[in-house]
Amino acid sequence: MIRVLRRQKFLADAFGLRMRHAARMQKKPHGSDRIAPRHGVARILSKTGVASRTQAAVWVREGRVSVNGRIVRDPEFPVSMADDKVLVDGHELNAVERVYLMLNKPRGLLTTTTDEKGRNTVYDCFTGSNLPWIAPVGRLDKASEGLLLFSNDPEWAARITEPETGPDKTYRVQVNRMVDRALLTRIEQGAVEDGERLGAKAVSLLRRGEKNCWLEIVLDEGRNRQIRRLLEAFDIGVLRLIRVAVGDLQLGELPKGQWRALSEQEVAALSS
Repeated sequence: MIRVLRRQKFLADAFGLRMRHAARMQKKPHGSDRIAPRHGVARILSKTGVASRTQAAVWVREGRVSVNGRIVRDPEFPVSMADDKVLVDGHELNAVERVYLMLNKPRGLLTTTTDEKGRNTVYDCFTGSNLPWIAPVGRLDKASEGLLLFSNDPEWAARITEPETGPDKTYRVQVNRMVDRALLTRIEQGAVEDGERLGAKAVSLLRRGEKNCWLEIVLDEGRNRQIRRLLEAFDIGVLRLIRVAVGDLQLGELPKGQWRALSEQEVAALSS
């Protein structure tokens, strides 16, 4: 009799355990107990498109940003957009329209938001345009010109600039000497400069002059002054460097210093 009672109690306890487990599963559907990812508040602000990460960090240090009603001054303060209420100057973050632009960058402008020496930057081309905050997608150095992308969509920009999956960049380069077929092959094969391997996906001759020529160079990655450094390794100087395409997007007849919005199809094609 005692054994029967003990067995009945065991079965009842097991049944109760199963029922409590089932009740918990009903209260928490699959996946609902996952913890929302948390990132630094400055990064969260930049992802919304309201400001660059650097500018957002300045706002945080100035005490202009609150999280759940409390002012925070650490740009790396962890925040979840799903769980936390973030305000800037006491105002909720409104959805910002995503902007995708291309600029025909003139020679002589710096690809930066501000310059401590007061030199002209690419943002001078957007004066009076009433655009939201936008950032360059990639770079062109001061002496280079041509197609430069801008956006306030950090995730899209990251896909464009990713070396392994981003689109190729095509340049037309005027050099200070004649280049024969053998030298073209050597340039394409690459060189080691300051311990770094530099190369190009494709190099071809566009046209010859009396003392110089134009090359077309295609890169599938973007390193600092990559084309200039690569050509310098072969004692070739650059007279002009113009980016004429990013993927299938062509600079075309866009006037120097002018910009235009990208179409939905162009935006999608660049990041596909």
